Amino acid sequence: MSETNGSLLSIDSGTPMPPIASARFAIGDVVRHRLLDFRGVIFDVDPVFANSDEWYDSIPVDMRPAKDQPFYHLLAENSDSTYIAYVSQQNLVADDSDEPVDHPGISGLFDSFDAGRYRLKPNHRH
Repeated sequence: MSETNGSLLSIDSGTPMPPIASARFAIGDVVRHRLLDFRGVIFDVDPVFANSDEWYDSIPVDMRPAKDQPFYHLLAENSDSTYIAYVSQQNLVADDSDEPVDHPGISGLFDSFDAGRYRLKPNHRH
C-alpha cells in the first residue's frame, strides 16, 4: 500500500481504502437495539455498510446511521415475531438478560447457549 495526500491506496487498484472499523460485538453475542424494542443473536458482521441504497434511504434521515461502522446481521425477535435484522453498531447494546433468543434459525447455526452467548456449530466456523 502507498500513501497519497494522507489517504491509503490499495496496491492494485489505486482506490482509497476505508478506515479500519472495529467490531464491538461478535458472532453469537446477544444484543438489543438501542432505540427499538427488539433483541437478537449476531450471526454475521459487515465491517462497513453492505446493504442496498434503497434499504438505507428508507431509514428516516434523523435516524440514519453512518455507513463507516460495522453492521450486524441478527436473528431477531420482538414481542410479535421473529425476523432477520440488519443493524449498525451505534444502535446496538449488549443484552444482559441472560435469556436465550427465541428464533427458529438459531438451531441451524448455533449448538449451545451459555453465559449469555451462543456457540457457533463447528461446521460454520472458519
